[in-house]
Amino acid sequence: PDTPLRIDPNANWSLETSLRYAKELEGLLEYYEDPVAGKEQMAALAKQTNLPLATNMCTVSFADLPESIRLGSVQIILGDHHFWGGLRATVELARICRTWNMGLSMHSNSHLGISLAAMTHLAAAVPNLTYACDTHYPWQAEEIIVGGKLRFEDGALAVPSGPGLGVELDRAALQRMHQQYLDSGLHFRDDEAEMQKIEPGWKAIAPRY
Repeated sequence: PDTPLRIDPNANWSLETSLRYAKELEGLLEYYEDPVAGKEQMAALAKQTNLPLATNMCTVSFADLPESIRLGSVQIILGDHHFWGGLRATVELARICRTWNMGLSMHSNSHLGISLAAMTHLAAAVPNLTYACDTHYPWQAEEIIVGGKLRFEDGALAVPSGPGLGVELDRAALQRMHQQYLDSGLHFRDDEAEMQKIEPGWKAIAPRY
């Protein structure tokens, strides 16, 4: 009961389905991430639920912010230093969120130690990070930094204290993982092809909910 919950339908639900589940989940979710697609539908949902709506899909750049704020599409921006223009740009995003009384967190990444170290420094530098960051890092089995994987304790990660980002590239590990990448044949993301390895003939179609 004390563990905050979040769900992310990846903008696949209809407005009707999103509203139905919003009514059932009020008081249970910390935030509702991208249940529907687009700023307009998110704004329509926001008018009918008390759940905070979060996004890393309908508002993903500074150019998106004015309309998103005007419509009231989201209450929480899930930033990402890879997509928002780097560390300083994401700090600027945090200032904008503070000005407009919007929540701020960082969305999950399938990243390795260099990216996670950058994310950790950024999280520590932003005073208005109102929600804990997401990360897929615990699922990673390998690492390309000296000393191996960064370690979480009680759900928290200490800010690396060395120069720069505080981590050092393990060039041998990088070469090994680069070779794995070359050997895999997966040079671009193709979820459908990966699913077909498990279920031959599987096709990605828009859901009907």
